[in-house]
Amino acid sequence: MRDYCHRCGYELPAGDGADGSTAFCGHCGSPQLVLSEYSEALSTGSPVAGGASGSTTGTLPPPLPNPIDWEMVIRCALLVAGIAAGLSLVASRVAFVSPISSVWTISASLTTLALYQKRRPLAQMNAKIGARIGVVVGVILAASLSTAGAAGVLIARLGLHSMGEFDMEFASAMKAQIDQLAASSPIPAATLAFLKSAEFRATMLLLGFLLLLGFLMVLSVFGGAMAGLLRSRRRAAS
Repeated sequence: MRDYCHRCGYELPAGDGADGSTAFCGHCGSPQLVLSEYSEALSTGSPVAGGASGSTTGTLPPPLPNPIDWEMVIRCALLVAGIAAGLSLVASRVAFVSPISSVWTISASLTTLALYQKRRPLAQMNAKIGARIGVVVGVILAASLSTAGAAGVLIARLGLHSMGEFDMEFASAMKAQIDQLAASSPIPAATLAFLKSAEFRATMLLLGFLLLLGFLMVLSVFGGAMAGLLRSRRRAAS
């Protein structure tokens, strides 16, 4: 078999290599690359001599399947979170809807896993998978409730002008707490003025909302893990 230089195309003379190849072109001096037997077998898909199995396709094995259909999980979580956000908006105006909204929000992970397993009955399920789904549910639920809450406050304050009573009640509660704290230990006048300011009340309200979202996140992960564990046992029993 004749070999030619990859740069100038000059016919290479027989060399002193084990396979009769030469390391450099005698015409242009370009180094010649020689594939090993193993590399040639991988590139052509031919069997490798002396291999453990005696044959190979030269292709990589297919990737392992993902045990969770995340697209379906996100769809189910968006549906549950959307209903939770709608119920929270209605509950802010209709009192008797508030318990329904609370129960739906607390059980969001359980509902999402039930919808997911109904649409993917053959999907894997255990406590770890349930906890991972619970994280996604918690993030989507927190984002939905935050958006719905912000929209509700803007509509109530700028459109309906109905936040005056809430502001008075919250300011009164904060004032009572600050007065109780000042009675137990002296507070500098500048600090006391800041504690009674609207900025401090807004900060405390925001921190309280963030703590509520954090608790909701932990609850979603725990609920998802428990639901995944129970559903894995139910499948094993069936």
